[in-house]
Amino acid sequence: MIGIDDVKHVAKLARLELTDEETEKYSNQLGSILEYVEQMNEIDTTNIEPMPHAIPVYNVMREDVVKYEQTKEEMIANAPFEEDGFFRVPKIN
Repeated sequence: MIGIDDVKHVAKLARLELTDEETEKYSNQLGSILEYVEQMNEIDTTNIEPMPHAIPVYNVMREDVVKYEQTKEEMIANAPFEEDGFFRVPKIN
């Protein structure tokens, strides 16, 4: 069971200000949660594989398909400034 002092300590670490009623309420709730976890610890899971997700997750990546490949000249034609076949950009200080 989680004691009231434990709840106050955790609240202090989390920088939370709890009233006495909240401290009592959270003490009971956390105690119930820990009792439930203890019940789950009693289950035999020796032949159960760990799983990262509750449901299967599949990657939905698709193949990259090139539909149209621009030439260097076509790309440079759209540049505001060009010099010797390269994009010219402002100097960065």
